[in-house]
Amino acid sequence: MAKNPFDDDEGRFYALVNHEEQHSLWPTFKPVPGGWTIVYGGPDGAPRQEVLDWIETAWTDLRPKSLRDFIAEYETAAPADRAALTAG
Repeated sequence: MAKNPFDDDEGRFYALVNHEEQHSLWPTFKPVPGGWTIVYGGPDGAPRQEVLDWIETAWTDLRPKSLRDFIAEYETAAPADRAALTAG
């Protein structure tokens, strides 16, 4: 069975982020998928554990940004407006 490139302790990796501020470990030899941006690892990437440590420090709220924004809006809305936010 082929080894999973995401588990390669000798590989070079990037940390990616998407529009929802979700993070991902990504091997440098694979093209970066659409909608994702390199936020850590420099032009040549970094060791796997270093990138995982960075992600653990940087990604402190695992909820997608759209959910965090909705909750913030809901919490600041007047009670009468809350029903409109959740209607759908």
